[in-house]
Amino acid sequence: MRDHPDTDGTPLPDVWTGRATNRVQWLLALVGAACLALGIELAVDSAWSSGIAPLVMSVVGCIAAGLLVLFGTLAFVHVDLKLDKECVEVRCGHIGLPRRRIPLSHVAGADFTAHVTPRQWGGWGYRWRPEKGTAVVVRRGEGIVLRLWDGHMFTITVDNAEGAVRAIKDRLRTITPGTAA
Repeated sequence: MRDHPDTDGTPLPDVWTGRATNRVQWLLALVGAACLALGIELAVDSAWSSGIAPLVMSVVGCIAAGLLVLFGTLAFVHVDLKLDKECVEVRCGHIGLPRRRIPLSHVAGADFTAHVTPRQWGGWGYRWRPEKGTAVVVRRGEGIVLRLWDGHMFTITVDNAEGAVRAIKDRLRTITPGTAA
């Protein structure tokens, strides 16, 4: 475990924020950008003599694959976690989508987990597994597991997960379960 500065008993801020980043995703985004560039290059400067149908299929395929890989990876380069007095909000990527907002009144508890890996969840991204619940996994390492009152679990990889769990547990002491926040 890492040594975190806010575990020394200092008072918690009104809004706790955390983040996890995965720099490897940038390499995958470059692959997507290369596919996109190849599709544009084929469309602009094509010297194909075998007909228009193969050219169109190649251009559309390269552009579609490039956009899918580019935006699919950029959406999960990082995750931001914001905890205030009413809810836990999770935002992914640079535009904040996908996003999930969980009122604290729906949270039964929070646990620290030292080892979350993409392998456990079937890869990076926004994941669901029937036996484990839902997760936002952008890198391997520490994370938090939220236990919701409806029996579901929600796991998030975030730096300083111990601080997040401590902040959530501190705020849960004043929340009445199941009430609208």
